[in-house]
Amino acid sequence: MAQDDLPESWRAALEPALATPEARKLGGWLRAQEDAGKTVYPPRGERLAALSLTPLENVRAVILGQDPYHGPGQAHGLAFSVRDGVKPPPSLANIFKELESDLGIPRPQSGDLSPWARQGVLLLNNTLTVEQAQAGSHAGRGWDAITDAAVAAVAERGDPCAFILWGSHAAKKADRIAALGRGDHHLVIKSPHPSPLSAHRGFFGTRPFSRVNAFLEARGRGAIDWRLE
Repeated sequence: MAQDDLPESWRAALEPALATPEARKLGGWLRAQEDAGKTVYPPRGERLAALSLTPLENVRAVILGQDPYHGPGQAHGLAFSVRDGVKPPPSLANIFKELESDLGIPRPQSGDLSPWARQGVLLLNNTLTVEQAQAGSHAGRGWDAITDAAVAAVAERGDPCAFILWGSHAAKKADRIAALGRGDHHLVIKSPHPSPLSAHRGFFGTRPFSRVNAFLEARGRGAIDWRLE
């Protein structure tokens, strides 16, 4: 995408997907939306931030969501994350509740999840852009093939990885992970989305953070430090 350079570590895995007619059509469509005066989040230059902060060879866990936050100043290219100083949206607040329940970590004041990304947690949405105030507005426009390729690149690596799939859109990638993995080579955790609309239908109590750490430690990949402050 314009002004969103593909990080070198992901280039070989994603260039074929980005070279497809669907991806080129997506790029043109996004430019047309912005030229028409529509506000798209996150802004150009931040849409591949998850890939920039977490090189492919460093990925130990993947947290997969649906699409970016659609309010002003929220989305910055990492799934579920907001910049320091921005109030955590309800979905992120529920993630922090589960983090506290699971590991006893006090709920952070900052919603910036960059420290997770730098430890090898790929914070990826299924769709990487959204129109302001229009949740799901860019679904089905071509991002799926690109994020499918990113998930496949992780799943095909020899290193065991934990995948946390939150919501029905993310869960659709589970079969792809299973097909590319080998038996229990990867850990896949599926649950409802942490949004207030669905969190009480099975998100709370899943203990994803401790389960990921137990899996990674058992395979010699080291635990994630989930603390943010």
